[in-house]
Amino acid sequence: MASPAWRPMQYRWTMAEPFAGAADLARRVNTAPLVAQMLANRGIRDPEAAKAFLNPKLADLHDPQLLTGAVPAAQRIARAVADKQKIVLYGDYDVDGITGVAILHAILGMVGGLTEFYVPHRLDEGYGLNLQAVRKLIADGMKLLVTVDCGIGAAECVAEAAAAGVDVIVTDHHTPPAELPAALAIVHPGLPGQGYPNPDLSGSGAALKLAWEVARQICGRRRVDEEMRTFLLDATCLAALGTIADVVPLVGENRCLAVFGLRGLPASTHPGLRALLDSTNLAGGKLDAYDVGFKLAPRINACGRMGHARLAVELLTGASGKRAAEIADYLAKQNAERQAVERAITAEAVEMVASRGMDRDDVRAIVLAGGNWHGGVIGIVAARLVARFGRPAVLIATDDGDVAHGSGRSIEGFHMRNALAACSEHLLSFGGHAMAGGLKIRPDRIDAFAAALTAFAAEALAGRDMRGRIALDAETTIAALSYPVVEHVSRLAPFGQGNPAPVVALRRCRVVTPPRRMGRTGQTASLVLGQGGPTLRAVGFGMGDLADMLVGINVVDVAAEPVLNTYRGRTNIELILRDVAWR
Repeated sequence: MASPAWRPMQYRWTMAEPFAGAADLARRVNTAPLVAQMLANRGIRDPEAAKAFLNPKLADLHDPQLLTGAVPAAQRIARAVADKQKIVLYGDYDVDGITGVAILHAILGMVGGLTEFYVPHRLDEGYGLNLQAVRKLIADGMKLLVTVDCGIGAAECVAEAAAAGVDVIVTDHHTPPAELPAALAIVHPGLPGQGYPNPDLSGSGAALKLAWEVARQICGRRRVDEEMRTFLLDATCLAALGTIADVVPLVGENRCLAVFGLRGLPASTHPGLRALLDSTNLAGGKLDAYDVGFKLAPRINACGRMGHARLAVELLTGASGKRAAEIADYLAKQNAERQAVERAITAEAVEMVASRGMDRDDVRAIVLAGGNWHGGVIGIVAARLVARFGRPAVLIATDDGDVAHGSGRSIEGFHMRNALAACSEHLLSFGGHAMAGGLKIRPDRIDAFAAALTAFAAEALAGRDMRGRIALDAETTIAALSYPVVEHVSRLAPFGQGNPAPVVALRRCRVVTPPRRMGRTGQTASLVLGQGGPTLRAVGFGMGDLADMLVGINVVDVAAEPVLNTYRGRTNIELILRDVAWR
């Protein structure tokens, strides 16, 4: 295949402003100026703040009594335990909700609480509390309802439960409505005017804080006994899963939970977590946010996406031994099925985008509908389209019914919920936030909705470069990426929302060895780059075509993430390619 003489950057490269105090910060924190620049790019320019970021401590966790509603909620739960009242934990069907339920279920089991859990079916019941489920739980003798990662917008359900004599405790972290539900207590980090130091706490994080305060109430003192303390430390593993999977900012308290949870996971004695780690071949090794986001979380989520999340909750609340292994194996099969369905829908959607000209520069949004698309997967596919085409995407799953379900994902600068609101005359209902949204629509209104959304996007994104953006921390050289420097870069992990993996620009790199395809499908490119001195291996996941495109090309510019890769006992510096350009 003939290679082009010119390949521009596939993404827009935006370079961070150089920090004048990088050298001084590096000296005071005992790190490299490149790492100091990376810290500054994340808003960390004070030496003490930098030391705290690089060396988080459990003492960085905020006292649960600072969290709105935690004390009265814990007091009511402790009374329900003492009075042998039936407690139901009503959780969301995603990783954050499931792990939050697992945390509260475990501590209530430790103290003899009469506890059950309920998780709705994603497609049949939808997100959050629903009246039919609440009424059945009331009829079955529930006396205390505790929501996990949901409930802040369920005023009607809360009111009906209260009218039936059931107390309701809402634990949630989603954006609160103007009118809050009339619950006995609302445990929420972001309620206006309350001032909790970490308004971005995840649902599982809020559950952990409530469990901590419940432990205090049961023990009768602020310092809990050794058994409770050991449990709470182990529970950071579950909270880390939910925190990372729910893509909340991994800074401050969230970073602390993620760091200590990831450290504790390999040695966790939790039978469900052990089975999950064994099924993903992650047992015993060091884990990072990638392992959670792309290996563990998808298996937990797959159960709810492809069917019902009950088994995933069972795995983390009571299953052990052979049963835990069976569920973990089932989740692996569900995830494989989800991946196959996702690939099929993605391929069909990509072909539709091309055939309908939705990838043209003058088309600012993608709206597609399919009659055989699985409603539990279309949100993931929408995210794939956004990554590939650099514009908002909404996918709608239709069938023979009167109501179709849609899921959308967005780009920076295009508020998805506001866009849906602007087109609401075509919708039965909608919801979401800046980067994602969901909707219900009658099939005969899909074309009108598509026209309205694309028109709205054309105006909102007029003149915008539709390429995706890569934020670069600094420009550096291969020689500067020594082992100690890259080891310090790795200490910025875990990476995620609010703390992205550092990416650097390397200019005029010599292609020392031609790229070759790797992996089972050949979609990974591997090559060696140099700049006149040391060389580094560079790997491009999903960039297999580079092996053909770089034939005859000797010099390239790359945007890449410097990492330490350990293979067969040896650790080397590598570059994970994000973009490649040449002239």
